[in-house]
Amino acid sequence: MAHIHDKRGFTLIEIMVVIVILALLAALVGPKLMGRTDDAKITDSRVQIKNIETALKLYKLDNGNYPSTEQGLNALVTKPTVGVIPKNFKEGGYLESKKIPSDPWGNDYLYVSPGEHGDYDLFSYGGDGVKGGEGKNADITSWDTK
Repeated sequence: MAHIHDKRGFTLIEIMVVIVILALLAALVGPKLMGRTDDAKITDSRVQIKNIETALKLYKLDNGNYPSTEQGLNALVTKPTVGVIPKNFKEGGYLESKKIPSDPWGNDYLYVSPGEHGDYDLFSYGGDGVKGGEGKNADITSWDTK
């Protein structure tokens, strides 16, 4: 037979101890996770640049040249109608996603061909969206990806 006073539950002290422990964990772990966001965006941008470079190389293999600056990266998804018209443009384009991705900060990748650093320059201005910068605001470039 159960007693009327036989109630099981947590005391206020036990609940407060759990809350304090959770607050300490959040204070220790939170800042470390928040700093990783910028690192992840930089890594994502480098991966996207490599993927676009692969598509550019496939375009060149099929057509003998890279898209011009005027044709831009859109030449990887839609057959250009200006400049040197590609003779062997791959049906469906050269990017699996069928669209040019924006960089992780929501800006367009910049493309110049011929480039100052090679056949083409492909880059993002990073977190601040302007040329130059350091850390999370540094430019991410095709000629200097690690």
